[in-house]
Amino acid sequence: MTKEEMLAHVDHTLLKPYASWEEVQKLCDEAVEYKTASVCVPPCYIRRIRECYGEKLKICTVVGFPLGYSVTAAKLEETKQALADGCDEIDMVINITDVKNGLFQKVEEEIRALKEACGAHILKVIVETCYLSGEEKIALCKAVTDAGADYIKTSTGFGTGGATREDVELFAAHIGPGVKIKAAGGVSTAEELEMFLQLGCDRVGTSRAVGLLKE
Repeated sequence: MTKEEMLAHVDHTLLKPYASWEEVQKLCDEAVEYKTASVCVPPCYIRRIRECYGEKLKICTVVGFPLGYSVTAAKLEETKQALADGCDEIDMVINITDVKNGLFQKVEEEIRALKEACGAHILKVIVETCYLSGEEKIALCKAVTDAGADYIKTSTGFGTGGATREDVELFAAHIGPGVKIKAAGGVSTAEELEMFLQLGCDRVGTSRAVGLLKE
C-alpha cells in the first residue's frame, strides 16, 4: 500500500486530557495536508475546529469515553451535542459492566439508541477487547451488528491493552456484512498500521501515523 492509501484510512487522533489548542491545530493541519480519514478529538474542541477548518476535514469524537459506564441517557446527550457542534463521526464506548453481567441485550439497545441519534453519521462502537473473553467478543460482534452500528472498534487506547491481530481476525469472522473494523490502541509502527489494514480494517486510530509515514 502507498502512504497515501494508508493515511486515507487513519483517524488522526489526539485524546490526551491535557491536549492544547495548539496541538489540536497541528493535528488538523496534518489531517488536511495528508488527507487522513478524520481527526479524532475531545468533544470540547469540535465547534472550534469546525469554525476554523470548515469542511476541510472530517471530525470524529468520543462518547462515554474512556470507561463506558455512564448511563445511556448521558451518552445520548453527549452524542446529540457533538453532532450539533459539527461532528461527523461518533466513537462510543460500551458499558463493559453490562458485558460482565451478561446483559448483551442491554448493550445492543444502547448501541441502537446511539445509532438512531447519529442517523446518517457514522457510529463506531469501542468494545475494549483487553477486558473481554473470547465468548464476550463474539457476543459483542453480534450486538454491534444487530444494533446497526457502522464499525466495531477494538480499544480506547486507555485500557490495559490495544489492538491485536487476533482480535481483528476474530471480528472479521463474526461481524455482519454491514459492519467495518477499526483498530486502535498501541499502533506505533508503520508495519503495524499496514498489517491492520491488510487484515481488513477500514480504519486505524493512531496519533503516530503521519509522523511514521513522513519518516
